[in-house]
Amino acid sequence: MTFFARSSEWTRAHKDASEATPFAGGSQHYFAFLSYSHQDRALADWLQDQLEKFRVPRHLVGRITDYGAVPRKLTPIFRDLKELPASDDLGSEIKAALLASRFLVVLCSPDAARSRWANAEIEAFKRVHPDGGIFAAILSGEPFASDMPGREEEECLPQALRLKYDRRGRPTAKRAEPLAADLREPGEARRLGFLKLVAGMLGVGLDDLVRRDDIRRQRRLAAVTAASIAGMVVTSGLAATAITARDEARDQRRQAESLVGYMLGDLKGKLEPIGRLDALDGVGGRVLEYYHQQDTADLPDSALLQRSKALTLMADVANSRGDLDGALRLFHEAMAGTAEAIRRDPKDPQRLFDHAQNVFWTADIALRRGDSQRAERAFREYKSLATQMVALDPDNMKWRMETQYADANLGILLFNQRRFADAASQFENALRTIQAIATADPGSSDYQKSLAESLAWLADAKFSQGRIEEATTLRERDVALLERLFKQSGGDVDYGKMLVPAHRALARLYFVRGSIGPAIAQVREAVGHSQQLLSVERTNSEWLDYSANARLDLARYLLESGLSAEAESEAAAACGLARQLLAKDGSVAQWRALQRDCLVTQVMLALGSNDASRAAALSNEAVATANAVKTSDPIEDGLGLAKALRLAGNVNQRLGNSAAARAEWTRALTAIPRTASERPSEMSERRLILRCLGRADEAKALKIKLDAMGYRESGLEII
Repeated sequence: MTFFARSSEWTRAHKDASEATPFAGGSQHYFAFLSYSHQDRALADWLQDQLEKFRVPRHLVGRITDYGAVPRKLTPIFRDLKELPASDDLGSEIKAALLASRFLVVLCSPDAARSRWANAEIEAFKRVHPDGGIFAAILSGEPFASDMPGREEEECLPQALRLKYDRRGRPTAKRAEPLAADLREPGEARRLGFLKLVAGMLGVGLDDLVRRDDIRRQRRLAAVTAASIAGMVVTSGLAATAITARDEARDQRRQAESLVGYMLGDLKGKLEPIGRLDALDGVGGRVLEYYHQQDTADLPDSALLQRSKALTLMADVANSRGDLDGALRLFHEAMAGTAEAIRRDPKDPQRLFDHAQNVFWTADIALRRGDSQRAERAFREYKSLATQMVALDPDNMKWRMETQYADANLGILLFNQRRFADAASQFENALRTIQAIATADPGSSDYQKSLAESLAWLADAKFSQGRIEEATTLRERDVALLERLFKQSGGDVDYGKMLVPAHRALARLYFVRGSIGPAIAQVREAVGHSQQLLSVERTNSEWLDYSANARLDLARYLLESGLSAEAESEAAAACGLARQLLAKDGSVAQWRALQRDCLVTQVMLALGSNDASRAAALSNEAVATANAVKTSDPIEDGLGLAKALRLAGNVNQRLGNSAAARAEWTRALTAIPRTASERPSEMSERRLILRCLGRADEAKALKIKLDAMGYRESGLEII
């Protein structure tokens, strides 16, 4: 699956927290959530006060650590001042605050260890932050005393804090070792424990903060001694000199920032269309060189925003070059600036937009690296930022489109995680938004394409849930819209590209509902559009792929209708295109999967014509090819192998070798990944294999489910 195509805009998301200050470089709106027993209220008061008053040393601000860019302040801190209710539910406010917090600080004591609410808050945080971010502040008692016979009552760590949780937020039997700061002893020991806690949350060394703390105290003492001397030194002459210097510096800054504005505006706009990454990189580098000697915290708003734009530009260049580490570092640094800009003016939607762009790209990079949980959190923040933009300026179409992009991208992420009901909910939100926008501005091709894409994604999510009739209705709307736009545009290839998979998807829905004639008609349309594309450029690999898959579908549907000769012809054409693509680059997993599907179709054709010996040779090749296919979707790979093995079993059965047939069917059943959901196509493949193995009761149970969905298996599948 791919993300929505964007032209000159970026696609990019969390909850409304406009009164909160985003953690610089992070994706939450509270710096920390304090979890504690109300018996420990006094120390909770002290810790909250210390955290909120703490100022990070200037030389650390902006440094990139494992937790993003180091902020200036450790605010805001969320702390529930009310006693929690008697129910078993934490309540929406607490859950929202946990989701929106970068860190969880648990104030640990025997009272906290016995508190079901402290335990529930830790569990809730671990479910949404499986990558960590929990710190223990020990107030009294002893960690892991529950493992010491006779000392169980001294345990200070709540149970959820003592256990590791897996990536899905579920507890395991493994013992966790949370980073702990000892605050049990008052005075310097407690201060040192506090600094250890802060260092852990910032991702810096304790020495960095201890040294700063000592220096700060020495400076305070020196300041008292020097105060009287300083008063004598300051004279009216010095004041006049300072004013003159200030005015000159202001003029220089105005001139420099005017140049910077041109570099990031007009010049950048001229360089982007011609793809000059080196020139763009140079533009961003010169801007950052200008700001390098200036403290970010002291920059005026205009300079702060321009610095962030320069960082985003350089991050975008690094991303285009494939330097993901460099891009991520720069996006986080840019986020530190945009987060500070929001802190200064949280009611400016443009600042929210600028921050959201950086958030989106951190999600995109996380997704490309396979970290779907980090990507989901960032996409949800992107959605929250977009929602805030609309709340501040409801009539701005640009902000409304951001909410549509946010819902769509989050839906695609959830779809690829096979969370189809959640994905459908996001796609429904995206569809409602884009329908309203496209109706308001029907002349915008971008809006119309986004509307078609939203219909397509929602149809796929509905089909994956087994809601086949709803999926069909949505796909019919999608195809009708695209055909109308295609005709109005005079044959725009962008619409042609979208029509090929749209017609194929609608054909498949008709086919699984038993409507073979309409299915063939739809897939012929797909073939026709793919041929139109190839008439424009016959070497375009994407269009060759489109044509091969459409012809392969047509071959299967024709075979189902008994039109074997035409089916053979279409399959041969499809497989010829597959070989052409593999000759370009045999390492492309998508094209190897296409070759597997070609061989599987040819096995079906051979079995349909009772040519068992040809079917046997093709079957061996199909299984070998399927074994070698490794795409980004292991479940689809497993299902492809299962189908090839099932047909191999059918071939052996046709040849009279029952033992070999059963062995292949058994392998086919184990090839289906255990994580496969109950999508109709997956249920059908499993049912067919169970039927071959004689496990009639299990096969019948699945057929009942498929019948209830309106899914009809074809005779072709039962060969």
